[in-house]
Amino acid sequence: MEKRNYYEVLGVSKSASDAEIKKAYRQMALKYHPDRNPGNKEAEEKFKEAAEAYQILSNPEKKQRYDQYGDAGLNGGGAGGGFGGQNMSMDDIFSMFGDVFGGGGGFGSGGGFSSFGGFGGSSRSQGRHVHRGSDLRVKVTLTLKDISNGVEKKLKLKKYISCNTCNGTGAKGGARNTQCPTCHGSGRVMRVTNTLLGRMQTATVCPTCGGEGTIIKNKCPICNGEGVVRGEEVVTIKIPAGVAEGMQLNVAGKGNAGRHGGINGDLLVVIKEEDDPQLIRDDNNLIYNIFLNLPDFILGTTVEIPTVDSKVKVKIEAGTEPEKILRLKGKGLPDVNGYGRGDLLVRVHAWVPKKVSSDEKKMLEKLQESPNFKVGPESGNRNLFRKMKNMFE
Repeated sequence: MEKRNYYEVLGVSKSASDAEIKKAYRQMALKYHPDRNPGNKEAEEKFKEAAEAYQILSNPEKKQRYDQYGDAGLNGGGAGGGFGGQNMSMDDIFSMFGDVFGGGGGFGSGGGFSSFGGFGGSSRSQGRHVHRGSDLRVKVTLTLKDISNGVEKKLKLKKYISCNTCNGTGAKGGARNTQCPTCHGSGRVMRVTNTLLGRMQTATVCPTCGGEGTIIKNKCPICNGEGVVRGEEVVTIKIPAGVAEGMQLNVAGKGNAGRHGGINGDLLVVIKEEDDPQLIRDDNNLIYNIFLNLPDFILGTTVEIPTVDSKVKVKIEAGTEPEKILRLKGKGLPDVNGYGRGDLLVRVHAWVPKKVSSDEKKMLEKLQESPNFKVGPESGNRNLFRKMKNMFE
């Protein structure tokens, strides 16, 4: 879209004086200010367009180049080489031209701009620096039972808390802080720099108040004006079922208190799992290893298997082969996102005694000669095939 002539934008002639240009811009800015035209994109664009025009026409060097060469004299247009209205944010506009309205950026009771740094009188603190407390990180150790059911933990934390004497303000007796005389509460000051393109105005953090917009005349003797002191707090946190080692839960606002009534940091809870003496975790599944003797494999038996919450009896069928895995559906851990539960996998191992008595040896030798204990090539290949198949399932 073709860029409009800057003089047409402000509705002034080329012979207009600096005062006339400034007055025209002020009228345009008041008319199309976003506070007076909430949600109106067309008004917002005109507001930016007026700011761009004023940024050029209020600068003698830029105005001269523009009058002589038009947009080409501005390094390709855009209000001085990439500083055009299309690239300017609202904060840029208010920062550049706050002096036009006496350092203001929002509407005051008189209808003019009374505060600098945002839309509307209530936005006055938008440019201020607000202190945020640092985050705290704690490690919580959980058992499999905690993980299975979810748990509530009470943590006693040593941290920075808000000073009760001054209610976190840092001022003696809890008095309200006074407005900074340098920035008048905006938290920013204007800096003017002479460059090859002319005078450039930028907003920087106020050196007097550090960007807070207020200063403390009489500091609180307890916190020395910081608004925070070392203390303790008991925090109750709810840990959902299904969490895993290394997961981190964020508890908003339970970290260190912010200075001068600032925002609290967060509490970061890192999960650590306690090793279970019987069960091994594999994602949401649990693994239990059980050892049976030869008669149990041949004759079958009933064994007691531990779960997270209790014990269950499992029947081992006669003729069960070693290394078989029995699956107890739904006896594992819940998914942290609520997608069901895992299983309890019981792996059956063969237990072989290292020593046998003479009578036991005779019995075993007799069994060796029994036809039922003869392992032929066919059964051997079949057993090998089964084991290989189980490895890839």
